[in-house]
Amino acid sequence: MSEADQLARRFEEDRPRLRAVAQRMLGSGAEAEDAVQDTWLRLSRADSASIDNLPGWLTTTVGRVCLDRLRTRSARPEQPWDSPGPEPDPTGDGPVDPEREALLAESVGRALLVVLDTLAPTERFVFVLHDMFAVSFEEIATVVDRTPTAVRQIASRARRRVHQDGTVREADPARQRRVVEAFLAASREGRFDDLVSLLDPHVVMRADAVAATLWPAVETRGSAAIAGFFNGRAQAAVPAYVDGLPGAVVALGGGVRIAISFIVTDRIIGIEVVADPAQLATLLFAD
Repeated sequence: MSEADQLARRFEEDRPRLRAVAQRMLGSGAEAEDAVQDTWLRLSRADSASIDNLPGWLTTTVGRVCLDRLRTRSARPEQPWDSPGPEPDPTGDGPVDPEREALLAESVGRALLVVLDTLAPTERFVFVLHDMFAVSFEEIATVVDRTPTAVRQIASRARRRVHQDGTVREADPARQRRVVEAFLAASREGRFDDLVSLLDPHVVMRADAVAATLWPAVETRGSAAIAGFFNGRAQAAVPAYVDGLPGAVVALGGGVRIAISFIVTDRIIGIEVVADPAQLATLLFAD
């Protein structure tokens, strides 16, 4: 298999996730497919050998394509909620992949799209990539030309707007909280297999510079590695909402010393650990 064929195969493996990103960003199945195809064109012209993390590159690239499209929308109003669901792949020669279509149908709700449509393009971009696909604030910052701290604040503002109406949530907040509490309990009790089952296989855990002195690395990937780190830990972690996300805090001396937030869809897809006092001061905590 040629290098070009291998690249095309890897892109097709990521196509369902890229289309889900674009669907959430643009609210239209047809536009989402166009954005995914545009992403493929950009990949085919890029130096693929210099791309260390292809899935991450593709996610931020399709997000950038969608952000550009959102910013240039003018005359025609978008009606993303007028379609009963995602459109079939017009480029496919065979039958529609039921698993892919099920993924898209589950991931894009009409009510959520209505609320997302009220966000400014940058807010929507940050919220979708971070809160739904666990892209780091550092990666997002390079796209929107802001600092990671500014991007975190944009995400917090967008999250509050999306969650303002308690009936509009992509996932049941009570269920998200239960997943996190189950994870913390399994961590404290050393139940490795349960930890793995609650984590997405491709979960990413990121720690800031201060937390990285206690954590295994600034970034850790994979359910087995992250479950191994948490196995038998979290003894002092107390469940809490961290800037609107289900999570946990470790408090010492009357103040929060470590904050852990979890991005939960079906399972945990992202974990962020903050221990920098300056960063902690910008976060909002709730029981």
